[in-house]
Amino acid sequence: MTNGPILIDLEGAPEAPGPDEAPAIGDEGLPQGTAMQSVLGVAARKPSRLGRWILGLALSFIGAVVSVAAWDFVTGLISRSPVLGMAVAVLGIALLLAVAIAVIRELAAFSRLARIDTLHKRAEEALSEDDIEKARAVTGGLMRLYAARSEMDWARARFEERQGEQFDASALMDLAEVELLASLDKAAQAEVQAAARQVAAVTAIVPLALADVAAALTSNLRMIRRVAEIYGGRSGTLGSWRLMRAVMTHLVATGAVAAGDDMLGTLAGGGLLSKLSRRFGEGVVNGALTARVGVAAMEVCRPVPFTRKRRPSVSALVSRALAGLFSKG
Repeated sequence: MTNGPILIDLEGAPEAPGPDEAPAIGDEGLPQGTAMQSVLGVAARKPSRLGRWILGLALSFIGAVVSVAAWDFVTGLISRSPVLGMAVAVLGIALLLAVAIAVIRELAAFSRLARIDTLHKRAEEALSEDDIEKARAVTGGLMRLYAARSEMDWARARFEERQGEQFDASALMDLAEVELLASLDKAAQAEVQAAARQVAAVTAIVPLALADVAAALTSNLRMIRRVAEIYGGRSGTLGSWRLMRAVMTHLVATGAVAAGDDMLGTLAGGGLLSKLSRRFGEGVVNGALTARVGVAAMEVCRPVPFTRKRRPSVSALVSRALAGLFSKG
């Protein structure tokens, strides 16, 4: 009788592999968020120079043909029926005025977006150089940016009351974040949560092919546009696409497309849900990627970078968004 383990040496038996020889654990079982990956790939792809030339020449040619055809049509109609021809000419002039107004609005939207970009860059310079005068110029720009918004009257008054107490750039920028941007950050996070919830729900419930891709694209465009409007950068149709490109470029440049620490829990939750339903797992991951796009949109559209206030966590946003699917309200 023995008190210890019995070791039996089997001659000729193959040696068991060690831990270093174990195969790597793959992520084949995890949902990949195919819809959002498709949206990210399409939006972040930069058009070629040849493609831009072809598009510009095609639009110029079509515009010239339509203009000449419209002119010939109106002049011929006036020669046959002066009253009817003049009525059509008035309609054409009205259409041109409407197009001109739309172009002016798009240019104004681009101007506001450029104004936000300028404030963001000046804020980064003021913080990196610790220049109080540049910081004051940035906060002055913020006050002018939100001067016409009545819901910000109390925040502006609070900031004006306390800005004289700050004597360095970082403290002044921190005060601007707390007093001027805190409520805007909450509103932007609410938009991100709503978009993530919508994308997750459509992916999980609608079984139609490409429906999740269409829902992800439209929801992300709407979300980015709303985030820009919250921070003061209203965008038109072309401006929305410009914002989409800027946000996706920011995601690719910062490496935020890959799964980071703030998404590991979400991906694990999506993997668990995929054991019950592949669609639900894909919905969770698509919602998480939408939230990540939303956080990038906040960083791009925010006139001041996150300093005192931390950048919102994707996991926290997704948790609150998915909890909203089951809320009684």
